[in-house]
Amino acid sequence: MHFSRKSKAASLAAALGLALLGAGGGAGAQTATTTTAAAPDDPFLWLEDAHGARAMDWVGHENAKTLAVLEKDPRYPKLYGDALRIAQAKDRIPTPRFLAGAIYNFWQDADHVRGLWRRTTLSDYKTASPHWRTVFDLDAVSSAEHANWFSKGVECEEPGEGRCLIALSDGGEDAITLREFDLKTSAFVAGGFVLPKAKQRVSWEGPDTLLVSRAQAADELNKSGYPFIVRRWTRGQPLASAVEIFRGSADDGGYGVTPVTLVDGSGHRVSLIDRPISTFQSEKYLVGSKGVEKLALPLKSSVEALVDGRLIIALAEPWRVGADDYAAGSVVALSLAAVRADPVHLKPEIVFSPGPRQSVLETTATRDRLLLVVQDEVRGRLFAYRRNPGGAWTGSRIAFPDNLSLGVLDADIKSDQAFVTATGFLTPTTASLVNTKTLTAAVVKALPPKFDASKDVVEQLQAASSDGVKIPYFVVHPKGMALDGSHPTILTAYGGFQVSNTPSYSGTTGKLWLERGGVYVLANIRGGGEFGPAWHEAGLKTKRQIIYDDFAAIARDLMARGITSPRRLGIEGGSNGGLLMGVEFTQHPELWRAVDIAVPLLDMLRFESIAAGTSWVGEYGSVSVPEERAFLAKISPYNNLKPGMDYPEPFIWTTTKDDRVGPQHARKFAAKLAALGYPYLFYEVVEGGHGSGASQEEQARTSALQMVYFTRKLMD
Repeated sequence: MHFSRKSKAASLAAALGLALLGAGGGAGAQTATTTTAAAPDDPFLWLEDAHGARAMDWVGHENAKTLAVLEKDPRYPKLYGDALRIAQAKDRIPTPRFLAGAIYNFWQDADHVRGLWRRTTLSDYKTASPHWRTVFDLDAVSSAEHANWFSKGVECEEPGEGRCLIALSDGGEDAITLREFDLKTSAFVAGGFVLPKAKQRVSWEGPDTLLVSRAQAADELNKSGYPFIVRRWTRGQPLASAVEIFRGSADDGGYGVTPVTLVDGSGHRVSLIDRPISTFQSEKYLVGSKGVEKLALPLKSSVEALVDGRLIIALAEPWRVGADDYAAGSVVALSLAAVRADPVHLKPEIVFSPGPRQSVLETTATRDRLLLVVQDEVRGRLFAYRRNPGGAWTGSRIAFPDNLSLGVLDADIKSDQAFVTATGFLTPTTASLVNTKTLTAAVVKALPPKFDASKDVVEQLQAASSDGVKIPYFVVHPKGMALDGSHPTILTAYGGFQVSNTPSYSGTTGKLWLERGGVYVLANIRGGGEFGPAWHEAGLKTKRQIIYDDFAAIARDLMARGITSPRRLGIEGGSNGGLLMGVEFTQHPELWRAVDIAVPLLDMLRFESIAAGTSWVGEYGSVSVPEERAFLAKISPYNNLKPGMDYPEPFIWTTTKDDRVGPQHARKFAAKLAALGYPYLFYEVVEGGHGSGASQEEQARTSALQMVYFTRKLMD
């Protein structure tokens, strides 16, 4: 998705802890159009029937075999118990959201498995024990409706903030059902807006009008299985009578058209439509009194916020306007009034231009300030920017510790306040209330330590890749560690979609791995966004081998430094990171003892035919292009499994309800390993969407299974 939705419209569901492929929004019940011919010599095509009886029988058999190994390990009960206690701990930081003059929070624990939406006052939130009032109890609703609902967030009308659309997901799928909810009565609105389950996105154009992107018929889905038509739906009309205002094309790539409405603290309001034409390119349109008009913005750019009557644009490619050049990675501003008057001849103002080792991680707005989270050598910096009367933007840094990752939980367009987190591998997360006017930050919540970090230390190191470029990585290890290559080590990375991997506090990783003497390594390989668009584009499509070279180079560097050895080195990654694991498994089996492959892509000759695969052609290329197909054939893990190799025993896991990447890749990879006579462990979570489970219990179970696997392979 090429519009960056501010945090008020973000999902209230708890983060799953995986860097996942693409933004996705509402993916769902419809399946993607098949674009790749079935391979006649593929004996495991039947496993692509995601919910078919034969495939699910196979899943049940494989799960039983794997659980008989991992769950029966005597260490499993403690690891699971520790993971569950951390997941359900009531001393976690309740993620705050400014809404309707209060602080809202979505909360899950042992007593609220599906979760509840609750609220308190700002002053009460800042106390040690806030008094929460329940607004919406998802467990109660699921029970009353005999449904399997999980939260996918809310979309609230602004600036009134009296009504919201609650997104409900069956078992954690990306597909959502939307229902209008009244914050004042804490009840669904009788006769209000209801949108049945589908891949869909909505925006409040006004209190009684929605802009809706969803398919009314099967031929209104693009080749990725997402809607490409936007309609205006007025309260009181049947959904079928909603009026079409914009139409893309069935040939569009990406996640389908997305309407969005932005409101700023000065009362300005604008509705826009984003039309992805490929994975990373999109056209932007203004919805106004003249109808829908195209904006002359670069295809690789995103609308980030609206502040002081100006649209904030992040550039992922260079932009030349007249005699002025704006570099990729820059943030610029456009006068909304000028855009409305002339959407073709735009006049950008520079807000931020990055240095060579910088990138903008987040952009959001308070009442009259723009907040930027900037990465400098993968270390967080927070700046508040304001436009001066003469038109120049100036930024002031808000002080936070220098060696942590920063993130904006939420920002309030009705005040100068925002909640900002600071976190590090060994530093428990804090939530600070930031005043963007006075440039001050005060910690209001702090996560209690979840493991003993006193014996560990963090280092940032670099390794030379195959082309000589220095690739940074973080190592968390015991103090005074002997450099004798004997240390059990988990190495992880993502390497795609301009996703930045930054240090963060994980109680589960700390308790289940670091506290037991393990070493943890986070690699900032190319394909990510740690150093801006160029870092990502260095590994696109047929250039992708450099991503895999970066990862292998870090592994060899760890060994050269005496930190670990092939006998003690394990790797893990999910989604696009799961593809990374599959490639490393097939290309360098000699480097690893353990390979944890999570919710992965693995059959890269058929990925366009599975779930939302065609959405990612801009990242991976397409088999319809001969040069790109040839490259995909070289790196595709499923297609490069061979007999007679010395592969390590992998742990491959996925979820049945993953309607984004799909469980098909993981299933076929395991089945082919079985056919070739190789040992492996396979596990499929029956619920949970594109992640490690829909409930905290299932997420804790998956974490424990992974740690049992790594313990058996690397510590025994």
